[in-house]
Amino acid sequence: MIVWKTRLLRLFVLVRRYPGVIAAFGFVSGLVSFFLVDRHEGFARIIAVLMLASWVWLILEQLLCRLVERWFGFTLPPPLLRYATQLIHQESLFFALPFFATTTSWNSGQFVFTGLLGAAALVSIIDPVYYRRLAPRRWLYLTYHTLTLFAVLLAALPVILQTPTPQSYRLALGVAVLLSFPSVAGSLPLRRWWRGAVLIALMAALAAAGWWLRLWVPPATLWLHHVAVTAEFDGASRVPGQTLREIDAAQLAAQGLYAYTAINAPQGLQERIWHVWMRDGVEVDRIALDIRGGRREGYRAWTHKQNFPPQPAGRWQVKVLTDAGQMIGTLRFQVTEAQQ
Repeated sequence: MIVWKTRLLRLFVLVRRYPGVIAAFGFVSGLVSFFLVDRHEGFARIIAVLMLASWVWLILEQLLCRLVERWFGFTLPPPLLRYATQLIHQESLFFALPFFATTTSWNSGQFVFTGLLGAAALVSIIDPVYYRRLAPRRWLYLTYHTLTLFAVLLAALPVILQTPTPQSYRLALGVAVLLSFPSVAGSLPLRRWWRGAVLIALMAALAAAGWWLRLWVPPATLWLHHVAVTAEFDGASRVPGQTLREIDAAQLAAQGLYAYTAINAPQGLQERIWHVWMRDGVEVDRIALDIRGGRREGYRAWTHKQNFPPQPAGRWQVKVLTDAGQMIGTLRFQVTEAQQ
């Protein structure tokens, strides 16, 4: 017992003496985890499980501290606990952030969510902000904690459970709302019966808001590897022709148009996506595609549209969406008036 206590106290002294090393370790280990998941599918599940397992400490922190005190006869120093929590926040955010940075459509509302994660990651490595501004405000700290876990779940669940993005989002949202209960309950003491009803209503509203705002959350594990809008396509080799930025209306009516997308997804994941054809912001057609993950160059899928409006000139988009409506990316092209 004395040996373990001495080692923990030495670790505490080192952490206090070199706090910057802890921040650097969290940053580097988070990024290394991302690159291992991205490049080595065999490590993906192991790393994702380890990232989620680290949250057991945060959720059961007080219980584990009491067990340590009962079994080993000493109390863990509070500063050491704070450093451990900060390290988990750093690793989690820098693990999840590259996924969202890769999949974000920066010209859409998704940049708000990814920007928020980036700000949270920055806060986790700036000790004066983390300990003096964030940690003392319990409600804000728990909100920060919940956001971090939500991001990790979105990035890890499709890898661990191979669940489609809509199911992963619902599960991650449910866990996040459940963990936000202490924060909401702490700001609304349950001294009267009606406050319990208000608390339930607030939790339901939080869940509804999270689902409604899903369009602003990038699908963490799905991103476009290669895209093309083309009038020619080799179906045998699944290779698109020359990418077009502009096409004549007469040529469009004669040949139609292909929208080609190679989508990177985790190994084993089966997902339904949609090609939504839009002209001047108005939806014209919606075509479903089923993809499978695991191919490094992305799962190659395409739609061939031949039925266009009589007057097709305008600005066109093909939005690539998940089954839950989250945007994976957008293809753009211009249709000009037929030349006389």
